[in-house]
Amino acid sequence: MIKNYWKKGRKQKVITVLLSLILLVLLFVLRDDYQPALLFLRKFIFVILICALILFLGLRKFRKTASTVSRLGILGLMILFFGILYVFGWHYGMYDYMKTYNVFNHLNKVEINELPLTQNERIQPLRNIFSMANESVGETKDVSLPHLVRVDDENKWTMAIQPSQKYVMQRISDNSEEVFSVSSTTPFPRFSNESRIPVTFSIGETLKFSRNTYNAVVQRFNPWMLFNYEPSDTFYMKNDSDQWVQVVSLIKWKGFFFPYPTFGGVMIIDNGEHDFNDYLERITIGKGTFVAPEDIKKYPFLTKQNTLSEKVSQLQAESLKFLGGFSDPLPWNMETAVKIPEMPEDQNQQPYVTDFDFAGHNSDAYSGLYHWFGLEPVGDERTSLSYSVFIPADGTDKLYYYDHASKKQGYAGVSAMPLKIVESRKEFDWDANKPVEFRPYIKDIAGRKRMFFLGTVSAINKKGQFDGSATPDLALVDSEYRDVIWIDVKHPSTWDEKIYNQLNEAWRAEEGIGYYFKEKEVDDKDIQQTLDSLNVMPKINDNSQQIEALQRKLDSLKALGN
Repeated sequence: MIKNYWKKGRKQKVITVLLSLILLVLLFVLRDDYQPALLFLRKFIFVILICALILFLGLRKFRKTASTVSRLGILGLMILFFGILYVFGWHYGMYDYMKTYNVFNHLNKVEINELPLTQNERIQPLRNIFSMANESVGETKDVSLPHLVRVDDENKWTMAIQPSQKYVMQRISDNSEEVFSVSSTTPFPRFSNESRIPVTFSIGETLKFSRNTYNAVVQRFNPWMLFNYEPSDTFYMKNDSDQWVQVVSLIKWKGFFFPYPTFGGVMIIDNGEHDFNDYLERITIGKGTFVAPEDIKKYPFLTKQNTLSEKVSQLQAESLKFLGGFSDPLPWNMETAVKIPEMPEDQNQQPYVTDFDFAGHNSDAYSGLYHWFGLEPVGDERTSLSYSVFIPADGTDKLYYYDHASKKQGYAGVSAMPLKIVESRKEFDWDANKPVEFRPYIKDIAGRKRMFFLGTVSAINKKGQFDGSATPDLALVDSEYRDVIWIDVKHPSTWDEKIYNQLNEAWRAEEGIGYYFKEKEVDDKDIQQTLDSLNVMPKINDNSQQIEALQRKLDSLKALGN
């Protein structure tokens, strides 16, 4: 058709060339719009090719067959094939099953025999921080989802203050001009001037067109990356020059048979105002500096940092259900199959980003931020803790796991914690208050490492909005003894002693431990001497007789004188 149109004359040739150029320009400039379609082809390339091949062969056979009965038979077989493909592939999740198995086979798994300690415990859950941040901005502003990152050697919640999605004109013309950076270890996170960092980003998560973070990053991809990479979570942190930057985590899809996601590095977007040259760069080659996973070590601010997409870490943790073999997670087996427990929809889901101390371990794990998962048996009624999973938050190609089940520790898992809290304080109105986000609390107390879950009681209204209280109620639940210890949020240094005071008698009865957190005793004899010394009357120097004798002499001298 195009060839015939081309031959009609010079005018048609000019029109064809111009339309081709316009089409090429649109394909180049608008690649961020059709990139999801390319990614879809990449994710399901194997299934698409199989379906296309069966459809081609079936239709070819159908056209060459003259018999009506044979044609109906061919159509029936094709319908049966695609029906089976849908039922087993999507309805029963076999496609995701195979994808997760690919993740498991390519995962660098390391089993550890000792739990790491937790450090720099964060007090407030994510939803409370998000709620308090939104209480501190105006009508035309939104706050991005908080992320726990390392800022100046301290763990902080960071989020951007950006134009609201409800106001289109601001999203077109305005910038993101501030970043919240609040401490995660204090019960009093402040969202005032000290925590509002003035920094301008001309590219943001809520901005429109080429100034949108997703669009700018996709425009930066080369043709090969368009088919294999996708942007994920956006983090705000300081770089090695002490400048605030956006760090966009990238997901890379690998494999041909049942492709699976992996950590694909990051794209770093610098702060600054935008101008015309900046605009031309965005719509042509995008914005950002790509850092591949193997180059992360060249950027100190990215090491031991939180840059891993939670979509990737969730699939990696879930893949441990194949530790018992390929067929173990199937419905008729499930001897060692595990799952990531889902908490109610109004809560932050796992992973819980936690700061762990691996000092003294035999493994090569660093001390810093990790994505932590508490895996439990597949059944809804089984809430024991099977595995603790530690995935380096900076994308390091390792997964560390501790096998609680094989050690027969009998620890309670995360999904068992809410009822423990509710049962311990029946006087609470649990319709308006919810125990949320049970992150691990592992400390060396009374002679050995003990695992607790640190939970926060948050008030939630009917709309699902969290109350960002500055002094939330905190409770620790002993994963082994199932006891609930209510702790003082304002005095973290007293938590371990509070735990010991409540549980020491049970520990001594069960484990035969000694005495800890014991003040130096004073000898009874010393105490009695002290008391006796207090009862002794103080010695008084009585000179009254001498004074009277001198007074008599004075009176005699006075009489003689007269």
